[in-house]
Parts: sequence; structure tokens; C-alpha cells
Amino acid sequence: MESYKQEFIQFMVDCNVLKFGEFTLKSGRKSPFFMNAGAYVTGAQLKKLGEYYAKAIHENYGDDFDVLFGPAYKGIPLSVATTIAYSELYGKEIRYCSNRKEVKDHGDTGILLGSKINDGDKVVIIEDVTTSGKSIEETFPIIKAQGDVEIVGLMVSLNRMERGLSSNASALEEIQQKYGFPANAIVTMEDVIACLYNKEYQGKILIDDKLKAAIDDYYAEYGI
Repeated sequence: MESYKQEFIQFMVDCNVLKFGEFTLKSGRKSPFFMNAGAYVTGAQLKKLGEYYAKAIHENYGDDFDVLFGPAYKGIPLSVATTIAYSELYGKEIRYCSNRKEVKDHGDTGILLGSKINDGDKVVIIEDVTTSGKSIEETFPIIKAQGDVEIVGLMVSLNRMERGLSSNASALEEIQQKYGFPANAIVTMEDVIACLYNKEYQGKILIDDKLKAAIDDYYAEYGI
């Protein structure tokens, strides 16, 4: 495994973002692991997170895009932190944009927060994690409604490696098949297991045999 992937997995654990136990997801699935990007709360954490995302986006999609779109609410700080990191690492000014949950009818009106999306813009979508692809169903029409816009791709931090909403393909593969743009992640759950299973980190074994069995059972039902 590449060293930066192991560093990112340990970073998620250190920030209490990647957790293990019993969780009910937005999709309704009950999972033995959970990733919560809302737990990145300090300046140092957000700076480092933005750098990981910026490097992954640059590696997968290059520099030929204009806007980084982070769906509300967790995508808002992700898009802000990553545009800052992108400017510092690669010297290119990328605009950030997010949606509002409610349309604003006064002052800075409309459904968008941050930059407007204009005809001809190329957009990369940034999210914390995609379990079933449900969130993209909400995000895609918002972006396409702004005009003649090209979506370059989606970047998430963790690929949960689960089936999507309507096929046996993974959520990220299903997104690519349905919407026609690539979807990538900084790390996969396969990477996480390889990094943490029966290996001590910070004085603890986070994925022991019991938890590994629960993860295996989960993937037997929902995995690709």
C-alpha cells in the first residue's frame, strides 16, 4: 500500500472520523463501520484534509476544471479546505461552490453558496463518502440546472465498496455508469482493513477478529 494511503487512514482514526461499532447509515443500512467528516473540526485537521483531497483530485483529474462543488452540509468545509490547498500546492485558483438546503430569496439569493456555476464551467464534486449513490441523485440535477456545465468527476475520501441503489456494481461504479463521469476515492475499505486488521495502532487493535467477522457479514449482504 502507498504510504500516503496508510497515513490518511491513520489520520481519519486520529481525528475520530473513522469509527467502528454499530451504525445506521443514511441509506438505512446497518454498518459495523462509519466515516463522519463532520469530526474534522480544527484548523490543522482541515488544512491536512484539504491537502489529501487536493493531491487525490490532481492525481485523478489534473488541473483542467474550474469549480469544486461540495454538497451541503458536510461538503461545504471540504470544498473550502480543498480549494485553499489546491491554490497552495498547485498555484491554480479553483472556485468553491455548495448548495443550500433551502433557497434564499433575499441578499445573496438562490440555491448556491459561494461561486456561481456558469456556462462552460468544468466541475469536480467532492464528498466525504458515498455509500449507495443516493446523495448524487440530489446533487447532479442542481449542478446541471446551472447551464452548459461539464462534471469532470467525483472525489470521496473513502470508498465503502458497497453495491449501489439499483445494481450489483459499487456505488462509485454505478455513478459512473449512470451519469457518465468517473468517481474515485482517496482510500478504499480494502485499504483500511489491510492497514488495521489485527495490527496495533495507538496501543489498540481497532479491527480484531470479531469486528472483521462483522465486516465480512456486512459485505456478504451489501458488498460488491
